[in-house]
Amino acid sequence: MIKHLITATMIASALTASAQKDSLSSKEYERAEKFLAYNTESLVSRNNVRPVWLPGDKLWYMVTSEKGNEFILVDAAKKTRTPAFDHTKVAAALGKATGKTYDAYKLPFVFITPSDDGKTIGFTAEGKTWSYDLKANTLQAGTGTAAAPQQQMGRRGGGNEVLSPDGKKAVFIRNWNLWVRDVESKKETQLTTDGIENFGYATDNAGWTMSDRPVVKWSPDSKKVSTFQQDQRHVGDMYLVTTNVGKPVLKAWKYPLPGDSEIVKIHRVIIDVESGKMVRLQIPPDPHRATLSDDISSSGSFDDNDWKADGSELAFLSSSRDHKQAKFRIADANTGAVRDVFEEVVKTQFESGRGAINWRYLPASGEILWYSERDDWGHLYLYDAKTGNLKHQITKGEFVVARVVDVNEKARQIIFTAVGREPGNPYFQHLYKIGFDGKNLVHLTPAHGSHTIALSPSKKFFVDTYSQPDTPAVTVVRNMAGKIVTELERADISKLVASGWKAPKPVKVKAGDGKTDIFGLVFTPTIMEAGKKYPVIDYIYPGPQGGSVGSWSFVASRGDHQALAELGFIVVLIEGTSNPYRSKSYHDMNYGNMAENTLPDQVAAIRQ
Repeated sequence: MIKHLITATMIASALTASAQKDSLSSKEYERAEKFLAYNTESLVSRNNVRPVWLPGDKLWYMVTSEKGNEFILVDAAKKTRTPAFDHTKVAAALGKATGKTYDAYKLPFVFITPSDDGKTIGFTAEGKTWSYDLKANTLQAGTGTAAAPQQQMGRRGGGNEVLSPDGKKAVFIRNWNLWVRDVESKKETQLTTDGIENFGYATDNAGWTMSDRPVVKWSPDSKKVSTFQQDQRHVGDMYLVTTNVGKPVLKAWKYPLPGDSEIVKIHRVIIDVESGKMVRLQIPPDPHRATLSDDISSSGSFDDNDWKADGSELAFLSSSRDHKQAKFRIADANTGAVRDVFEEVVKTQFESGRGAINWRYLPASGEILWYSERDDWGHLYLYDAKTGNLKHQITKGEFVVARVVDVNEKARQIIFTAVGREPGNPYFQHLYKIGFDGKNLVHLTPAHGSHTIALSPSKKFFVDTYSQPDTPAVTVVRNMAGKIVTELERADISKLVASGWKAPKPVKVKAGDGKTDIFGLVFTPTIMEAGKKYPVIDYIYPGPQGGSVGSWSFVASRGDHQALAELGFIVVLIEGTSNPYRSKSYHDMNYGNMAENTLPDQVAAIRQ
């Protein structure tokens, strides 16, 4: 097919070569620019549904339509879908209160808080909070609240404090020490006193990611936090000179390199935020490691920690520097005594999930839900928390459990997403449920495509958005039998198609070994000349922690791939071997040989 390989690192040379053959006009560049995301996203309507579940199996979401922004309220139990409010009336009421004019479908807010009784909605606009009475059509300032709930915020979106589960307390860092603030009274109390630079409490400043937000795990009863005193006093510095207008700035931070004798260590502690008592766990300091990545706060919380509901025990994992050993431990939160339950040792790297940490401590039943790739596939196992003995394997087969969504100890049922079990693209995510005993596996998302899930608090319903790289999204509400209760939206790409856009072509080819199936996407110019040869740009991410494609859901533009294609190239994205979401042996094919990670597969794929 195409005999010419140009990798993503050689784009500049490719552009020069193309320009020498065929001079590109400003109009051609302008046409290419049309396919960048800031031009294409507005051409897709009724897309990007982000549901917010409410009590009583209700939910709301905002969607962009031909009119503008529409707020929708759904009652899953009653199978209804209606406007969350009369947009015209709210625009008029807000206009009367502020003296301004508002378009009914371009209101100055994107988040609402319907009241539990369904009589009012709260929102923030023009620097104030408002409460709108749906029946009386009246608007009052200062009584509503529209702050996004804590769980809707990302790691950086929640500011520099971490709120307790009951919303009454917030912990933060000041001068390397941990403090707590009473949300209502604003009173601040210092919890630790011996924190110093490079040996501070809950600090999120080690390695490749950092913030001023404390790394803690609140107990469910909002009385304690699990955290650490982080020791990086003897770790070497990494330097970076900024590129900016004016004088560059020299940045420095602690960053251990392979082979360094000193690495970042964490001294684990549990702090009672009410009494101020701090308990140090009775173990040596652990390497700054987690089973999802080197970042111990990938989830936005303190990873690999799971509290007992009453805050009396903390289950946690200690990971070795090389990620080959994971030790499951349970600490007494009052004394600091630690009991080793079991450990898993692997030859390459132990990971507790794909995109999420998938183990759970189940104190009510005295069990542990564990994730392992010991049979070459990522599966769930059940352990005895007292003896550390394996009870049995729960999920089995040539597929990968991606994310544990919910664990119901009383019903002894697990809801999870997985990839590779259904025919077709092995990267498409689907939702399932299964019993603790490994029986009664139910596929809950039968529609073809990759599924994004939002489970209701009652666990009776879920929002399912499914799509493919070349097929726009459909969003529905399903019950826990997998049956559709209500259809919410179908993405409309008619304007996008009318602009000349075309979808990338999904492909399946053989890897460099000539046997293994690998998958990818191909972007071609929207107007191709018959008989003309096009140079190929291979957009490759060779790191084993990710892949070139990323999401397999529909998006109008993936980076600049289609825009580059418009300049006279064929752009390919190939998920080669050594990338995740396949078998363990597939992921480990180039372990210890990063120089060749997935590269032979890229060459083989393009030649096909």
